[in-house]
Amino acid sequence: MKNKPLILVVNDDGIDSQGISFLTTLMREIGEVFVVAPESNRSGVSHAMTLHEDVCITEIKSEKNTFVCSGNPVDCVKLGLNKILPRLPDLCVSGINHGSNHSINSLYSGTLHGAMEATIKGVPAISFSHLSYESKIDFYPYGTFIKNICKQNIGNKLLKDITLNINLPDVPFSLIKGVKICRQGRGYWNEDFMETKQEDSKTSFRISGKFIYQTQDQESDSWALDNNYISIVPVSIYPDQSYQLQSFKYLEDDF
Repeated sequence: MKNKPLILVVNDDGIDSQGISFLTTLMREIGEVFVVAPESNRSGVSHAMTLHEDVCITEIKSEKNTFVCSGNPVDCVKLGLNKILPRLPDLCVSGINHGSNHSINSLYSGTLHGAMEATIKGVPAISFSHLSYESKIDFYPYGTFIKNICKQNIGNKLLKDITLNINLPDVPFSLIKGVKICRQGRGYWNEDFMETKQEDSKTSFRISGKFIYQTQDQESDSWALDNNYISIVPVSIYPDQSYQLQSFKYLEDDF
């Protein structure tokens, strides 16, 4: 047991999601696993953490090394690394998310940012998402791919300051053409706000919308997924901004 890698599993869809259940089963075939997941769905919370109220942790006695957190994915990782795991893990995996986390969606993603919190702490981390938003997804055909990529990146020093953001196309597995290393494509949500009236006369809104692609070149994750490739985007927590510094030097002259 002591030679097995230590793996932290988190997500943003919550402890009861099919995606984290499948991912946990796979990781237990690789190493010693600890699961720390939100008690309910926390999709779209990005890197939010709980600051002004207590965060509660509850151990699920019926499942080995499994804990439910009242906070967000980042809270799960922080508490997992500092209060639950016996040592710093060799790998953190987040997901499998039910829904896309490619293009601009990655900025909103609790799944990706849970993994990125582990990266900040020096732990190799991978985020997995499936483009289907259905509650029941056939993840099984992806099992070998997910296990292999996790094994390759346990303790991987190339992942210093880098989180791998992996998205799986919503097509039958037999149609998957392969894997593409990509950059994040450009896009935005054309949003719609459905207005509803509450009994107390307050006005509320439910947000929905359609995703609009702005780039579809062959290096983007958008193109890869639309053409039935698994996309992998290396996301840096310290992006190179040197090209931007010169562009904004004129602001120094205003002092």
